[in-house]
Amino acid sequence: MKLDVNLCNNLKSIRTRLGMSQQELANIAGVTRQSIGGVELGQYAPSVAMSLRLAKALGCQVEDLFWFEEDLPEVEAILAGSAPKQQQSRVSLARVGDQWIAYPLVGNDAFRIEMIPADGETVAVVRQSDLGGFPQEELPKGFPGISKLPASALRLRSVTEVASNEPHSEGEAQSRNGTNKVQVRLLDDIDKLHNTVVIAGCTPVLSLLARATERWHPKLRIHYRFAHSAAALRSLCRGEVHIAGMHLYDADTGEHNIPFVREALTGKSAVLITLGVWEEGLLVAPGNPMGVKTVSDLVEFGATIVTHEVGSGSRMLLERKLQEEGVPLHKVKGSDHIIHSHQDVALSIVSGIADAGISTASIATAFGLGFIPLHRAQYDLVIIKEYLEEEPVKQFLSILGHQLVRSQLEILGGYDTSNIGEVVANIS
Repeated sequence: MKLDVNLCNNLKSIRTRLGMSQQELANIAGVTRQSIGGVELGQYAPSVAMSLRLAKALGCQVEDLFWFEEDLPEVEAILAGSAPKQQQSRVSLARVGDQWIAYPLVGNDAFRIEMIPADGETVAVVRQSDLGGFPQEELPKGFPGISKLPASALRLRSVTEVASNEPHSEGEAQSRNGTNKVQVRLLDDIDKLHNTVVIAGCTPVLSLLARATERWHPKLRIHYRFAHSAAALRSLCRGEVHIAGMHLYDADTGEHNIPFVREALTGKSAVLITLGVWEEGLLVAPGNPMGVKTVSDLVEFGATIVTHEVGSGSRMLLERKLQEEGVPLHKVKGSDHIIHSHQDVALSIVSGIADAGISTASIATAFGLGFIPLHRAQYDLVIIKEYLEEEPVKQFLSILGHQLVRSQLEILGGYDTSNIGEVVANIS
């Protein structure tokens, strides 16, 4: 069939993510390998029958594979507040009365702090010692029916671990061994709970992707848990999340993320899917009034910094660059001032608490700060392979290669999305 120039497809991305060759997919779908190649290259549009066969073979919907790329409509809007300095900027839109209002997504307005509705409330904490040695499936008669609740609703982390995102040996041992269970009274529809993807990571882009995905799949819910790279990987290992976001660099191998995943995921298989490459570096005041050029200048000029938690990619970058220049971390003023997010770095500089801190070019742009690039880091999503078969995870991954998603990331600045959605490693 003659190609419709507006027809786009995600066939190769989904096929490779599932570890299938063109020939394997062709055999399952009952088509030729040449047909698969032609569709992936955009040489022609598949028939309705072929589209249905491909979707069935890949376990997804036709809409996940093919869509029309239309010219995006434009509307005239009134800009709320002061106009951003840059000609192009990210905005939110709302219809107020008979006109559109555009709200610049700059500084604090680029982020949302919100009270999260509860899915349930814990009504009892049950330890193995309380069960008298009975396995969960052999509870004594009359004991609350914990086994009937969704497994995801029964996981509980200690309050101290949630607060710090740092490992606590006793709490981690309880989580791994399943010795700490809770009974939960549900406050929301159980179908909605089943249709949830849980992602841990530190980049604000994950929350942006979550909202974009929910627009495409209204019945899907993305639960984003903030955690630095090492903490996100630990959560994945403990079975607390479907997906962990990481940007850790191994100077010995020159690889991003893969060595850390191999070491952590013993006995489990996973895939790494790239979200993009971002510019990491020093955030400084607008115009860089201190004239900082390298991390060693921080000490020479007496600059005050804020630092991320141990185990975060940003903290590792700062320590690596200081080591390269022969500067001990404790020599930098404020190195013991720990913050927990990229937004906190920017806010510390905007408020005058600090002169510099490690973050990304996109955060610098959002807050109108100066930026000194130090490293191009690859941000990957790590997923246990068995989760790839779950429909909510499939729906989330299906939107990664869409142009509208790429556009959201590109307009942030400091992101290279040319390889978004590609499988960069299989860990087994």
